[in-house]
Amino acid sequence: MAKKPPAVIGVLTEPAPPTWWKAHRHQVALIAGIFLGWQLCGASSGAADPDPHGPTHPAHSTPSPTTSTTAKENPR
Repeated sequence: MAKKPPAVIGVLTEPAPPTWWKAHRHQVALIAGIFLGWQLCGASSGAADPDPHGPTHPAHSTPSPTTSTTAKENPR
């Protein structure tokens, strides 16, 4: 008795080429992530913002108060 040839279930075809989005979505996500990270880092950085009222420290420094003592008053 001879065997029957296998039954044809379907025809294999070449898959359709991917759409532009499917081929490049990882690149779009990378660029979007870099841009958003740059925006977040720039928004939280206060050092780059100019202060319109000038510096917060005084323009000159005052000497600290000292007590005058002689060698007789402070023996070591």
